[in-house]
Amino acid sequence: MTPLTRFALTATLLMTAASGIAQGPPGRDPYNPPPGHGGVPPGQAKKQGYGNMPPGQAKKYDRQNDNWRFRDEDRDHFYSHYRRDADRWRGKKRPKFARGYAIPQGYYIRPVPRSYWQGVPPPPPGYQYGYYDGYVVSYDPTTRIIADVLDLVSAATQR
Repeated sequence: MTPLTRFALTATLLMTAASGIAQGPPGRDPYNPPPGHGGVPPGQAKKQGYGNMPPGQAKKYDRQNDNWRFRDEDRDHFYSHYRRDADRWRGKKRPKFARGYAIPQGYYIRPVPRSYWQGVPPPPPGYQYGYYDGYVVSYDPTTRIIADVLDLVSAATQR
């Protein structure tokens, strides 16, 4: 190789490297990737946490353990559904408990659930609290005479 050829080849290589032609088209720098979605289609790139998962699979994955969730947008639906059900049911098939009357023998009065005890004073001596079909009653367990009644279903569905 002659010195002139060597000089021409060296000069060409230096100018090529300095001008950026050797690095490829603009934006292909491995240290500064071009803006975009990195090979993921635009609709999928916006999804957070699913990577390159197709949209149908992402929905399936999202709804997989949904049986325990109670979302804010469902509150109105559940409230109106149970309100209608309680309005339809209120007073239809429930016994009428009133102060001074006896509890019929066929009714089994259960102990009041713990969640209802908060803030309730103890029953009068010789009486106890019981729960039956939406009622909390204070009654004498020997005679089954009702001293006081609280209708929880009517209290919860008052408009």
